[in-house]
Amino acid sequence: MEKIENVKGKKEEGSSILKAAWLIALVTILSKVVGFLRDVITAKYYGTTWQSDAYFYAYQIPSFAIILLGGVGGPLHSATVAVFSKLIPDLNEKPSDFVNKLYNTFLVASVLFFMLLGILFFIFAPQVMEIIINNGTPSMIALAAKHLQIMTPVFIVGGIVGIYYGLLITYKKFMLPNFSPIVMSIVIILAVCGFGLIKEDRNCMVLAWATTIGAICQFLLQFPQIKKIGFRFKPNFCFFNNPELKTLIELVFPAILSSTIGQLHIYIDMFFTSSLKCGAWTSLGYANRIFQFPVGILVTAFLVPLFPLFTRLVAQKDDNGIRSYFNKGVGLLFYVAIPIIIGIMTVGMDCVRLVFERGEFNYNSSVMVFEALLYLSFSILPYVFRDSITRVYYAFDDARTPFLVAASSIVLKVVFNYIFITLMGMQIGGITLSTSLVTLYNAVGLGILMNKKIKLDYKDLFINLTKMIFIGAIALVFSFISARVVDILLVGKINLQIFEIIKICVVSIILSISYVCMSLMFKIGYVDDVKERILSKIKK
Repeated sequence: MEKIENVKGKKEEGSSILKAAWLIALVTILSKVVGFLRDVITAKYYGTTWQSDAYFYAYQIPSFAIILLGGVGGPLHSATVAVFSKLIPDLNEKPSDFVNKLYNTFLVASVLFFMLLGILFFIFAPQVMEIIINNGTPSMIALAAKHLQIMTPVFIVGGIVGIYYGLLITYKKFMLPNFSPIVMSIVIILAVCGFGLIKEDRNCMVLAWATTIGAICQFLLQFPQIKKIGFRFKPNFCFFNNPELKTLIELVFPAILSSTIGQLHIYIDMFFTSSLKCGAWTSLGYANRIFQFPVGILVTAFLVPLFPLFTRLVAQKDDNGIRSYFNKGVGLLFYVAIPIIIGIMTVGMDCVRLVFERGEFNYNSSVMVFEALLYLSFSILPYVFRDSITRVYYAFDDARTPFLVAASSIVLKVVFNYIFITLMGMQIGGITLSTSLVTLYNAVGLGILMNKKIKLDYKDLFINLTKMIFIGAIALVFSFISARVVDILLVGKINLQIFEIIKICVVSIILSISYVCMSLMFKIGYVDDVKERILSKIKK
């Protein structure tokens, strides 16, 4: 009887995770669409110029706080979920005095740390940008320093927002954390469009101010919900003899260092990119945004609800549960990732031109963005595996291993960049090819080292992946043929944008039909599960 109840409970929990994943996916899609619109408008007004390069060079530093450290899946969010989900047994009750006290101590410690970082970057902005933009002109370095000084408040906001994300997700409030990034995008859109109607802003100063205001608005959106849950802000400086705070710091500190390593990879890229053509860094930024549009939706939708579950399963010592949910989650991510790679290879350039090519953003800009995006697409499979298995490490209260693996890849990143950029002269594509290889190294390293904690069932996972790659290769052939047929029949005969829309739609339909049909033929498990669910609902 007890076994039946456990199985039933697991099925219900799995169903609730899928529902949460769908809801999060919808909100994340909305967030990504608005973010994409922001990028389209930014590209229209600023193109790929040395001024836009200056802003994006400077933005990489505060974005480290608001996106990498404070974002969903960042160290502050992950550590908060890992610790507070164990201290709050009943999510229907208000947090206890002890939990409230721990929240306030952690919040104060984070604010003090990020405030110190912000002050240091404000003071030393010119020196920092001079190091990062190694081959930049004095004008670009000076402008980037101004942007950085304007955006330093984002550091403090990023720390607070990260903790708020973690608390909201602990209480299964999945929507707001994934919705709030829309606020920053809306602020930037309104600022750029509004100022663009009044006067020209070649130096992107409006972008810098809008970024700071948008980050503050994210915090203001989160605060009422945190208060409603029952958390009250009462500054607490009990930093010593506090076991729970020590656990949080032990999780956060290595995870921050690990994220810092990831940021060092970006700074290494910035160093090498500054020797390339004008607008190269802006192009890399747009390529990353396109990459994150589908991949970010996938990873966020599945890993946000899965991470608290991994934490509970580790606490219950349910190894089979961890294996099952990990394989299903990663398997589904792999399955959806492969058509994304094929789509980028076949109609990626058409997508870039359709979305961005207007105003200051010309054909040469599209070529640079697509070159970066093409090589970056090779990182999708290792990227989703790396991010998934990192959550399992965090569930085991282990942020040290991901940090060590990431740290060991720094030299590799420098070597790859030197080979592809300096020796082979690959330009922008060399930067993203280097990123893809480093991501693969991190994924393999984390996968091997996980066996020290729990033996995950990689065999079934990678047998299915092999099948997916095989049917993906066949679908790629169909996609290329359909793209070529559309080119022969329509290129030069109709409006360029209409042509690109038709081509993208035709290739997408052919790709989807061929990929799904062959998945059913080769009995890919995830597709069969979805088919059974759909058929059962139709019968009901």
